[in-house]
Amino acid sequence: MTPIIDIYAVTVADFIGIAILLVILVSRGWNLPGRKEESRILLRMLIMSVANCIIDQLVASFDGKLGAAFKFYRVILLAGNTYLYLYNTFVGVFLVHMIVKHIDRKTSHKKFIVFWIACLIQVVLLIINIFTPIVFKIDMNNEYKRGDLFMFFIATGIVLNVYGFVYYIIAKIRNPGLRYFPVIEFLMPILLGMIGQAFMYGISLLPACFAVSLAGIVIAFQNECIYIDKLTGVYNRFELDRELRRLQKKHKEKIVAYMLDLNGFKKINDNYSHEEGDQALIAFAGILNDVFGSVGTVIRFAGDEFVALVYKGKESDIELYKQKTAEAVEEYNERSGKPYKLSAAVGGRVFDFSKEDTQDLVVVIDKMMYKDKDDYYKDHKKER
Repeated sequence: MTPIIDIYAVTVADFIGIAILLVILVSRGWNLPGRKEESRILLRMLIMSVANCIIDQLVASFDGKLGAAFKFYRVILLAGNTYLYLYNTFVGVFLVHMIVKHIDRKTSHKKFIVFWIACLIQVVLLIINIFTPIVFKIDMNNEYKRGDLFMFFIATGIVLNVYGFVYYIIAKIRNPGLRYFPVIEFLMPILLGMIGQAFMYGISLLPACFAVSLAGIVIAFQNECIYIDKLTGVYNRFELDRELRRLQKKHKEKIVAYMLDLNGFKKINDNYSHEEGDQALIAFAGILNDVFGSVGTVIRFAGDEFVALVYKGKESDIELYKQKTAEAVEEYNERSGKPYKLSAAVGGRVFDFSKEDTQDLVVVIDKMMYKDKDDYYKDHKKER
């Protein structure tokens, strides 16, 4: 017996998906303070997902339609189902890209070369499919049928999800600061939807599953933004207090804590405007994210002062990350084209929370930072 698409089940699923996505779009839940690139990726995925739900409903409604508009229905079915396949692939890659970007604060194209090659292969297969059905076909009764390569697309999506899971778990072991970004919770609906879609013909799970997943991402981001400094995009003072309480409760953990302060920041404000001073802060926060983002947490403490925590730190890390920061600042100065140069005073120390109190941490690293600043100004008196 020929499988029949359950149009009522598809309609309900797509309606729920569209409703969730429109609420996120209208409420601007995708707009994340200090996270422009992630906001853009999220907005694109939301728009593509709304189109996905609408097209899914359209092809379900036209499936098996005959009559005078037979050829029109056929074109819609072929084009619409092609989009649905492409959506699942490309949004999956965008999602993993956003996860990696959020975790590492930057992305390497090498990490995605395999996935982009897989996307290219799928695009080629879908172009071939228009002329020779190998992925899916629209039969003589205008009914959609899965082809021999259907499972290749499902398998690619599952591999993407598994990669996202594994990448997140490894990163979270290294950096407990990722607790506000629960990747498992919002990848799980997509993974379950793909598995269900593979074995249950006649209903449409993926559009609604993607919508639920995107809602989870938005909630996670917005929850995280409570603890985000709106100007620089790094964590704020509230997160430092919260994090120190967490570390104190664990007792056994050792970290390296740094206080970092921009040298000559007042002169940037006085000579080039406060707007330029803000740009210097944003640039410096970006530098610190590049250096510490994958191993710890960066916090804007006050004004131009930042705290960086390196989890599972050891004595040798103190100079290692101090040097990495200096190199990253110098690299920025060489390419910035600004009329001023950034430099930072840094104070760092290993803290053992089984022996020391959190209240001592900020005081100690602050004193060490000011000692470094005094040493700097001995050689740069004009910058005071």
